[in-house]
Amino acid sequence: MLLVLFVSLFAGFLGALTGLGGGSIMIPILVGLGIPVKYAIAASMVAIVATSSGSAATYVREHMTNIRAAFFLEIFTITGAIIGATITALVAPRFLYFFFAGFLMLSFYGISGHLKEEFPQWNKQGRIAKWLELEATYYDAAADKEIHYRLTNARYAGLGMLVAGVAAGMLGIGAGAFKVSIHELILKMPSKVSTATSNFIIGMTALAGASVYFASGLLSIGLAAPLLVGTTIGAGIGGRLLNRFPNRTVRYLFLIIVLLLIIQMLYKGIMS
Repeated sequence: MLLVLFVSLFAGFLGALTGLGGGSIMIPILVGLGIPVKYAIAASMVAIVATSSGSAATYVREHMTNIRAAFFLEIFTITGAIIGATITALVAPRFLYFFFAGFLMLSFYGISGHLKEEFPQWNKQGRIAKWLELEATYYDAAADKEIHYRLTNARYAGLGMLVAGVAAGMLGIGAGAFKVSIHELILKMPSKVSTATSNFIIGMTALAGASVYFASGLLSIGLAAPLLVGTTIGAGIGGRLLNRFPNRTVRYLFLIIVLLLIIQMLYKGIMS
């Protein structure tokens, strides 16, 4: 339990900085410690809720979270999470490893092509994005200036978030990697806003999926308890430090973690 508590502190910290939610970091570690993958997924759902709770308050207070976009996208992710969590109980663990790896490869490919962009360009909004008033401003501490941005392509982002919700329910990761990619590549959201909004969304998505795992008997309270404490503390620290990092640094950190996760999951899938 002490080892899980220590590791979850680190996972919560990185989850808050990158928008991954901590679950995608904790699952490979738990599996490496000998926890069956389905139990690791169920426990990580609780860790994701803790990461969201630990960092979201800070991001909202600093006006980094786009709450309008979050509520719109959450409709799709919660629906997908319930579907995905239901499917997982019927799927062999080995296929989850490969699905996880393929899912992360798509996110890695998408974000790696936008490393040189510090801030997104001024976008022409679509009808839905304009109706939802998906336009906001936040203060970037690293750049020391106010950043005004517009979001676009809300319709396609909603469909993408439905898929992300299914992945979240199946993999127990909050689908932060896929969500961050949708935010930046489709909605044209600034990197830090993407991280903040992802952390805001993943808590509700994970809560929907965790209820299914609890009902199926896969959620171990003894495993979830230290994860809950560690990720909450780590996420709180990460939430206070995000705005001090340049956007490019946040993207590089995101890609490094995703690459390590891809390697880990492919190895486990082949060896299982």
